[in-house]
Amino acid sequence: MKLRLYQVDAFAARPFEGNPAAVVPLEEWLPDGLMQSIALENNLSETAFFVPEGDGYAIRWFTPAAEVDLCGHATLASAWVLFERLGFKGKRVSFSSRSGELNVGRKGDLLVLDFPAQPARPCPIPVGLVEALGARPAECLVNIDLMAVFDDPGRVERLKPRMNALAAMDYRGVIVTAPSRDYDFVSRFFGPAVGVPEDPVTGSSYTKLAPYWAERLGKRQLRARQVSARGGDVQCTVKGDRVLIGGHAASYLEGDIDLP
Repeated sequence: MKLRLYQVDAFAARPFEGNPAAVVPLEEWLPDGLMQSIALENNLSETAFFVPEGDGYAIRWFTPAAEVDLCGHATLASAWVLFERLGFKGKRVSFSSRSGELNVGRKGDLLVLDFPAQPARPCPIPVGLVEALGARPAECLVNIDLMAVFDDPGRVERLKPRMNALAAMDYRGVIVTAPSRDYDFVSRFFGPAVGVPEDPVTGSSYTKLAPYWAERLGKRQLRARQVSARGGDVQCTVKGDRVLIGGHAASYLEGDIDLP
């Protein structure tokens, strides 16, 4: 049995930038354990699987360690595969998921995710966070992920967290963010609890980041940079209870998975 596999760099204008995702189109779902094994073998932050459903597709995402409820960059990569490799003719592809309906459309050469906003609520700085990050944030907020806000973008770039300490905290991941002169804001995402020490560009994090910075800066359209080693530019628009997250994608490889 062979399965087609695509590796796509999402939020990237060219290969070797942005966030690599594996995409495996299916006609029907594989057993969960097999999809988890494929994700572990791929050893990327996310592997996306999708199957036809009605006029669109159902999508699921796996890190090397676990299935997750929402992943932006692998959804962007999946839409790119449908548009560029599988002959999808519509202007917008619709995915059903654990997080509801997710749409990806085209705006020129940009792919735009339409995701539900997930505004984070203020919370006390958790015990152990300062020691885990090596720095004290100005404030913290939470919604599934913890968001630590700093005043200095340079501090965000210089952080060298203790991953074991972050993994022990009760969050899917930890977002760190700060305002920026060159962009509206910068961020990083650490997810050691789900097998991703640092994610290069994390589409789902902008469902929390964009509402926060839109309110703080008094603007709906935002330019962001995820300042990981690979890095990636993200365009965000807050539209009611939705966040539009735009980026480019670039193909890296295509091949087949051989299953016994």
